[in-house]
Amino acid sequence: MLTYAIIAFFVVFFCSSVTYLTGQSMIERPLVVGLVTGLCMGDMTTGILIGAALEAVFMGNVNIGGVISAEPVTATALAVTFAIISNVEQQAAITLAIPIGMLAAFVVMFLKNVFMNIFAPALDKFARENNQKGIVFLHYFSFLVYFFILASITFIGVLAGSGPIEQLVNNIPEALMNGLKAAGGLLPAVGFALLMKLLWNNKLAVFYLLGFILTAYLKLPAVAVAALGFVICLVSAQRDLELNELRSLRQAAASSNHVANTDQAEEDDFFS
Repeated sequence: MLTYAIIAFFVVFFCSSVTYLTGQSMIERPLVVGLVTGLCMGDMTTGILIGAALEAVFMGNVNIGGVISAEPVTATALAVTFAIISNVEQQAAITLAIPIGMLAAFVVMFLKNVFMNIFAPALDKFARENNQKGIVFLHYFSFLVYFFILASITFIGVLAGSGPIEQLVNNIPEALMNGLKAAGGLLPAVGFALLMKLLWNNKLAVFYLLGFILTAYLKLPAVAVAALGFVICLVSAQRDLELNELRSLRQAAASSNHVANTDQAEEDDFFS
């Protein structure tokens, strides 16, 4: 169990920290975390399946300021690990991941809003002294401390085993658990709604209607609908390129005609 706990620790540390070092590269998304965890645990199929399911659940995960609704990296790593080494069913592991992600979010908020403030006086001191080396050292030191503590949650959870985690979840009041499950079920809808709010306009409404008809009535799988959308994007892009070329030719023709008319007018004025 210690080996699996160490593996889960490094998975969470890697996926949580690298995304900030590489400029928000989405490595912390459940789909990637599930793949990496399953690959390290020796069952990539289970990791991908659970990661894909949790990606839909946490798609609507929105962090506003210092408030974090859920922490998907810890939730995904624990869910995949328990499903692989503790023979927890995938659906049970997915359901277990939702409260785990919400509980881990409280730890993240504590780290960001309370714990990391202990480094603020030292940082102010280095800034007043223009101590660039001290600022850089403190930056990377606090970086390592933060993600080490975050990854330690997964290490302790795996080392303790799935039993205490399940017991903790079972002790949660039924009304609260029902609320958590309902919130988890609504998260995919919230995620899609946020995406639609950003992308929606009258020109794209017809494509949304087309996708709805293909999935709801024709029962096409998501891959087929995505492939059809890719074809439509290529056709639209080619049409836009042709329209831009025609517009450029018309502008060039209009400009040449204007120059020719101007020259003719000047010539007529000269001889008159």
